[in-house]
Amino acid sequence: MDGRTAGPVVTGTSAPLVGRQDALTALRGAMAASRRDGFQFLALAGEPGAGKTRLLGELAAMAGRDGFTSLWGRAAEYEQMLPYSALVDALDDHLDARREEVVRTVGSGQAALLSGVFPGLAADEPPAGDEPALADDRSGLARYRLYRAVRHLVGALAGDAGLLLVLDDVHWADDGTMEFLDHVVRHPPAGPVLMAVAYRPAQAAPRVARLAATAGPRGHEVVVGPLSAAEVRQFLGPDVSRGRGMALYEASGGNPFYLEALARMGGTDVAELPPTVLAALRVELGDLSPGALLVAQAAAVAADEFEPAVAAVAAEVPPAATLAALDELVERDIVRSAGGRFRFRHPLVRRAVYESAAAGWRLGAHARIAAHLAKLGAPATVQAHHVEHSGSFGDQRAVEVLVAAARAVTAHAPATSAHWLQAALRLMPDDAATREDRLSLMMELSWAQGISGRLAEGRDTARELLRMLPEDDYPRRGRAARVCALMERQLDRPQEARALLLDELSRMPNPRAAAAVPMRMRLVAESMMRVDFRAAQAVLDLMPDNADDWEPGLAVAVAALRPMPALAARRTDDALRYAEIAGKLLADAPDEHLSEWLDAIAWLCWAESYLGRYGEALRHFDRAAAVARSTGQTYILTNLLAGRAKTLVATGRLAEARATAEESVEGARLLDSGQQLVFALTQLCLAESWSGDDEAAVRAGEEAVRCGVGAGETWEATARYARGQALVNAGRYADGVEAVLDACNRFESPRVDPGTLLQACETLAYADAAQASDTAAGTAAGTAAGTAADMETDTEAAARAAQWAALAVRLEEPRLPAYCGFAALARAHALCRRDPRGAAEAAEEAARLLAAGERRLDAGRALLTAGLAHLGTPDGRSRAREHLRAAAEIFDSCGARALKARTERELRRLGVRVGGGASTATGGEAARFGLSPRELEVALLVAEGLTNQQVAERLFLSVRTVETHLSRIFAKLEVTSRVGVATALTR
Repeated sequence: MDGRTAGPVVTGTSAPLVGRQDALTALRGAMAASRRDGFQFLALAGEPGAGKTRLLGELAAMAGRDGFTSLWGRAAEYEQMLPYSALVDALDDHLDARREEVVRTVGSGQAALLSGVFPGLAADEPPAGDEPALADDRSGLARYRLYRAVRHLVGALAGDAGLLLVLDDVHWADDGTMEFLDHVVRHPPAGPVLMAVAYRPAQAAPRVARLAATAGPRGHEVVVGPLSAAEVRQFLGPDVSRGRGMALYEASGGNPFYLEALARMGGTDVAELPPTVLAALRVELGDLSPGALLVAQAAAVAADEFEPAVAAVAAEVPPAATLAALDELVERDIVRSAGGRFRFRHPLVRRAVYESAAAGWRLGAHARIAAHLAKLGAPATVQAHHVEHSGSFGDQRAVEVLVAAARAVTAHAPATSAHWLQAALRLMPDDAATREDRLSLMMELSWAQGISGRLAEGRDTARELLRMLPEDDYPRRGRAARVCALMERQLDRPQEARALLLDELSRMPNPRAAAAVPMRMRLVAESMMRVDFRAAQAVLDLMPDNADDWEPGLAVAVAALRPMPALAARRTDDALRYAEIAGKLLADAPDEHLSEWLDAIAWLCWAESYLGRYGEALRHFDRAAAVARSTGQTYILTNLLAGRAKTLVATGRLAEARATAEESVEGARLLDSGQQLVFALTQLCLAESWSGDDEAAVRAGEEAVRCGVGAGETWEATARYARGQALVNAGRYADGVEAVLDACNRFESPRVDPGTLLQACETLAYADAAQASDTAAGTAAGTAAGTAADMETDTEAAARAAQWAALAVRLEEPRLPAYCGFAALARAHALCRRDPRGAAEAAEEAARLLAAGERRLDAGRALLTAGLAHLGTPDGRSRAREHLRAAAEIFDSCGARALKARTERELRRLGVRVGGGASTATGGEAARFGLSPRELEVALLVAEGLTNQQVAERLFLSVRTVETHLSRIFAKLEVTSRVGVATALTR
């Protein structure tokens, strides 16, 4: 470098650390836990300059000594809208240096997906693979695929050695980074991974502060406070007098960064110490040469981590002078070397430098950098930040750059897309020449805001668009009103949605014109959501099936709405006929005719599922979901995925159902729609419950109910039913029965669909029969004094089971074969103790009917019931073995772990050899015992002889939670003692 001597690279950990022993202990604990237990999440919270970054440096040193790879990135104050900037900062150089190895590890398809965010993985030619590119999925759920891919990438980078991923200053992180962090604490990567973040509580969004708590036992939070007076004296060293040290302590409040800035001012009188850290930094900047200050200001405008060439362009000085100025800045510790680039020693230093430049000069510097990047052919996304800060009103090129950048990131960073679209609209004149372009951009903006989780902002933009449209532009006003109503619905504001539609219809001279049909369809949907099917039918009765002036696809949409009201009115033949007609119209329509009407087509998909037309339902769910992904309709896609999961549960494809429901849940969280989250959690609850993970099922059900949206509507009642079903399946019969009864409004004007009512009857009959059996078992082991009362309770429970079976018979609809077996199964539950032979016959009938209706899982449950009933009959053991074997095969193929484990226990009692494996349980064997993964953890520790208190401490649980798990373990393993648990696990 022309003979100049390069200064040392400052890492932030060169001087000995003062104090912070509690924090260091917590850091060591998180490192050890990561090595021992896998993924851990560590959050450091503290005010600016408190020393968070220094502690992260200590953590990186610990990780290095432990053999971990350390990757470090940070968000920046002036580039908060750059997508995933902290993640790119941490990972991209590492990925670029190991590109071929990473691609081999994650696969070319995943690498192509990741390359949309990480340039280091970009290939010269796009690889052929199954993983669609980010740009192909405009629904917003592309982010979910991206977050899942990044999670797998992090696990792959960790390998066996371990990975420390540091993200500093996440209070400035963009929405995409925050969504990824929220995703990763809920879905941890595999392997020894420690993710550490640092943030300022006063500047962070609430979800940042919740991350460690969301991570549960894997989460750790360290509050980084000020240094004590004694630690300040140690920090300053013996050369600073005691009096001056106390003055510096009082002036700084123990803040290490402020203290260091004051300590640099060794010649300043105590009475003249600056009152704030920024004031202290301004004094420090005053000692720089004019040339060095100019380059520092240019660098502050350029980027958090900047290249000398870009700083030279912004400062308008020759490269050689820029490098000389950088030498001075490094020597004064204003910036620090980072390979071929440079970084300010602290974000507060960059802020002080940036604010020291005049506002007009900063605008010019942004413009110079923007022009330089354009000359180099940089992507619009790289130019956009500087164009936004330098563009002038009416600058058409600036508008074009911002719009291009917005469209480039819509799929994976819609919040940034919305931000740049707003910037473009601010620069665009509002006149006749640009009116159409403005209206088009506002529609894009409304959509980007909606899929980024800013539904209220998207609704407001759509309403503004509605106000801008001419009064007589009925087709476009109708579309805008329909979009507004959809967003009001997602915001759980159905009354506002309905009022908006009625108001817009009242403005039309002919409310039955073609332009009015989309809004009338939305009114039908609103009526159905609030279980007012008569109102929905009344509107449909006034709508023709087709008309010459209708747009392509509108006839399909109207037909798709007709089956559900007919089904609700128990006009089953009409519902089936309407579904058949709509299905044929849908098959003949190309995808481009469907995209605008997916909210209506979703009703057809759900109706087919309720009608038991599972093959048609899945086919239509899949096609509609593909169109929703390609056209960016997230709020419909999450609903379609929830319906698909429901259909998969019904047909016993539980692994697919769980994966689909999880994607729906993640999409709803990204959308921030309470309604869609309830839809998704309801199906996740049922999928987890029948899969055998009682803890996860109840947790999902309780969250769905706790959302508190949709009061009085069918989907809210269905969520309460799902929770009740999960409680019953978990053996919490009394709680489950009450929840199911509440969901069905005790069968007085219930708001759930007819099929769910039938299933509820069967569930209630099962729960009461199970309670009667438990009472009988307790009576057999009890005292004579309690026998009479227990027998009375037994009789009452059996009588209630019989009542539910009778009600199921009355509710049964012979023209819906998918549900015909539930009444027979409920009757089998009611007869199981009084008439085992009759129970076996009823269960066998149920199995036949349910299998014919494609409900394999329920057919397996009926076979299990039949097998258990045969055990109570003379010479029934052979039939019992036959039915239990068939049930076990069904449960195995469906992925119903708990039911399979229960069935195999009964087979073992009959002397049938089943299963196999090692003599002791491992973490992967939870399914063999019918336990959830957490229950297995508890059971293994209990088998080792640990007390409940010791188990609680080991697993970071409360004692009460351990006791709850243990009661379920006893029930599932059919034991009554801790010794029994140990025996069962080694059986």
